[in-house]
Amino acid sequence: MKHIKHCSVIAALAAAALTFAGVAPAALAANDGATQDAVVATRSFPKTNAAKKNILAEASSTQVESDSDWGGVESLNVPQTKSQAEKDAEAAAAAAEQQRQQQAQAQAQAQAASRSAARSDLSSSGSFTVTPPDGASVSSLLTFANQFVGKVPYVSGGNTPSGWDCSGFVQYVYGQMGVSLPHYSGAQATVGRAVGSLADAQPGDIIANAQHAAIYVGNGMVINSQLNGTRYDPIAWVFPSSYSIRRIF
Repeated sequence: MKHIKHCSVIAALAAAALTFAGVAPAALAANDGATQDAVVATRSFPKTNAAKKNILAEASSTQVESDSDWGGVESLNVPQTKSQAEKDAEAAAAAAEQQRQQQAQAQAQAQAASRSAARSDLSSSGSFTVTPPDGASVSSLLTFANQFVGKVPYVSGGNTPSGWDCSGFVQYVYGQMGVSLPHYSGAQATVGRAVGSLADAQPGDIIANAQHAAIYVGNGMVINSQLNGTRYDPIAWVFPSSYSIRRIF
């Protein structure tokens, strides 16, 4: 009897074990099915690709419209400063320019006074009337010089219409044109610009050497002051030796 009860108990346990074994696979299968259904559900959404941005490039690259107004930096009124050396240089340059203008004005006044005094001397001489030059041109110079031909005697060391020597005559005539020349023929042979030969000489040029000075009038002739007074002479007569040709105008 006891043996029969033990067999019944064993049989009941075996049946229970079989039942549990059948339920567990079913539950696992159900769980797998649910997982598969969830995966399928996620695949039903469209795939999204996130754009990657180059943050460094975006931060360093900027596009500006050509007509954009960013405050008008170029129109800012920024004060310009100068060093003390620059200020001193500008002050020195201004002082030098002022001095140059004063000297030029004084020289012009002195020349004007000299011409005025000479003209007064001519007017008061009473021997002849002289018309002052009307400009700083060659024709004006020659016209002015021609007025003394045959009227002013030769005086050694003189340089006025009362009497003059060769270089004094040239000095006086050019002085009335506003040109200051030395009173010595050798020095007059170095003034102005050199002319190569008589073929290149022009009226108004100075012809001079250590012994004589004259003004060229063209055609191989000069106007000069020599022992016979103020007159026209051929160059070959008054310059038997070498000479210099100098151009002022």
